Amino acid sequence: MKFLSFKKVWNGRYLKHYELTYLNRAGVEKHYEMVSHAELTAPSDLGKKTSGISIAATCGEKMLLLKEFRMAVGKSIYNLCAGMLEDGESVEDCIRRELYEETGLTLKKIKTILPPAFAAVSISDIKNQLALVEVEGSFSDHSSANEEIRPALYTREEVAALLEREEFSSRAQLAAYFFSEGKI
Repeated sequence: MKFLSFKKVWNGRYLKHYELTYLNRAGVEKHYEMVSHAELTAPSDLGKKTSGISIAATCGEKMLLLKEFRMAVGKSIYNLCAGMLEDGESVEDCIRRELYEETGLTLKKIKTILPPAFAAVSISDIKNQLALVEVEGSFSDHSSANEEIRPALYTREEVAALLEREEFSSRAQLAAYFFSEGKI
């Protein structure tokens, strides 16, 4: 595989659309579309920037899940608390801010923050980190009018039942599965 060219074809508020031209293994020129949160100037920029954080949170023996309307699928799905890192913001500060904005809960303890991983590698170079945390407090809504988020705490049994009948984002589904199995 060899990159031949790289160009931005559209610049949105949150996503930038790029077209990559490359030679495949057979030497045939191909075009590939992708999106990024980052301003990219060359193929060497791909995957360099971490965009945000996903938060797998527990409160006692319960897991925090959000029932969240997602415009791209036109319905509410189960998701983790998550958000984009603001310029100059630390991961820890992003966790605190997103928890507050989306749930009103506060950060009690960070258990671990995993290294950045690609979120949708087939269409994007977007990288996020996953934080496993403990939270406390009570729910209050501080989200924008552009978001519809219903946070709740669920027992392992309730999470297992949700996994059988509800739709999840892939990251939330994986975290929920491990929580239901007692591994988070």
